[in-house]
Amino acid sequence: MLTIKEYTAELVKDPFGILPGKRYEFVFDLDVPEEDELFRENGVYVRVIFLVDEGQSRIVKYDFYERTTDAYLDFDMEQDEEEQLTAFCKDNLPE
Repeated sequence: MLTIKEYTAELVKDPFGILPGKRYEFVFDLDVPEEDELFRENGVYVRVIFLVDEGQSRIVKYDFYERTTDAYLDFDMEQDEEEQLTAFCKDNLPE
């Protein structure tokens, strides 16, 4: 499971209308234990694009980054982690 220290969320404008519905960008600052392969000395965050359309909502894209350098980290979430973030995003949509 992911431990979220803090997060930001905002509505993302889609001038091209590529995806129907509303898109939101969430940035989660994570608390990663030292023994986890995702751990980085400078910290880790995940950027999530979340889509809401006619009662349906889902994560469209996510990427992990090292906090200080913004270096991309090539990791995939486990299914339970993705479900956890999906539920969090649904419950914390910005107005």
